[in-house]
Amino acid sequence: MYDEDDLSLLDVDIEEELESPLDKIEPLTADSVVAKPDPEVMLALLENPQPQQRMLAARAFCDIEDARATTHLIRLLTDICPLVRVSASYALGRNPSSEAVTPLIAQLNSDWNGYVRKGVVWALGNCRDRRSLPPLANALRTDISAVRLWAASALAQMAEVGYEAVIGAIPPLIEALVKDPVAAVRSNSAWAIGQLCRELPSNVVYATAIDALIQAFAEDQDLGVREDAKASLLGVGDPRGLQLIETLEQEGWF
Repeated sequence: MYDEDDLSLLDVDIEEELESPLDKIEPLTADSVVAKPDPEVMLALLENPQPQQRMLAARAFCDIEDARATTHLIRLLTDICPLVRVSASYALGRNPSSEAVTPLIAQLNSDWNGYVRKGVVWALGNCRDRRSLPPLANALRTDISAVRLWAASALAQMAEVGYEAVIGAIPPLIEALVKDPVAAVRSNSAWAIGQLCRELPSNVVYATAIDALIQAFAEDQDLGVREDAKASLLGVGDPRGLQLIETLEQEGWF
């Protein structure tokens, strides 16, 4: 398990760790960029010997979709500079490729920097690949809270992968919804479960997921978690969930 202080490289407080990894990077403005970055120029800069230039080039591909950048961005996942690795991770999330899945998983398993792992988790979710399921589930169970938060959201992307991936994603999400000490992680897990339940037939896994949402709605101590569990139940339209919501609201519960 990782320590909560492994976000310290970028000199931020633990209270701010749920922010985006790119929030601490100075934004591109009209003063620094006259027009939309030229892909040809940015491709060349990805190989620049200066870390600042590599970082700016990788950031550009967070907005530019160009398959030619994939190989370069994969290589930058292991760059010595963590800001370059963060930017490369996000750029791969904007330019998802099956080719990037294995390198992203390797970086998630090895990178000591929490911000980098957050970006990798986001990219893995966007890749929508069955291979991402085990590492995302493991991150949700064992990583720092900031990474767990995004791992929950990333697992919702398994809805577009297939039935088996959905079945595999629900147990770790239920575990996080019930046990995670951070309310934001529980909220994201509730939302993700709702997304996945829409893809399931009425079976044992579906019923177990609905039970977990009902429990969170009725018992969680955090109002935000209860609201997200309620929203998921409403979105799925499960009769048991809808009946409970109606009953509790009639009784004045909130």
